[in-house]
Amino acid sequence: MHDQHPPSSLDRWKYRVKQLKTETYALYLAYCDPRTPWYARLFAILIVAHTLSPIDLIPDFIPVLGYVDDLVITPLGLWLALRMIPAQVIHEARLQAAESQEKIEALGKVGLAMTLGVWVGVILLISWLIWRAARGA
Repeated sequence: MHDQHPPSSLDRWKYRVKQLKTETYALYLAYCDPRTPWYARLFAILIVAHTLSPIDLIPDFIPVLGYVDDLVITPLGLWLALRMIPAQVIHEARLQAAESQEKIEALGKVGLAMTLGVWVGVILLISWLIWRAARGA
């Protein structure tokens, strides 16, 4: 007889990460649905990009704030975005997302591009402000 071992903490963590990615992909699919209101689309695409990006908006090496990003902002953002979308749309998106695991990985590249765009924009803005201040002095 084969003994069944309870799942380890690592197994449970991997499962939750997979669930988070699937839920994020469902949010992306709901974003693409024309029945989703414009404000929910705007918020949803920001959350999807933030969640799937391999680069954090607030880097983890910044004490406390770096982890607040991962542990609070991401789940709270997903929760809020999912509540903005009509129930039927998110239900259909979840069903479709459960069938499309390979597409989830491709969305990480979109998130990376959007996060890099935000960082480049911030750097350009700061550079412009410094240049403007130096010119005026």
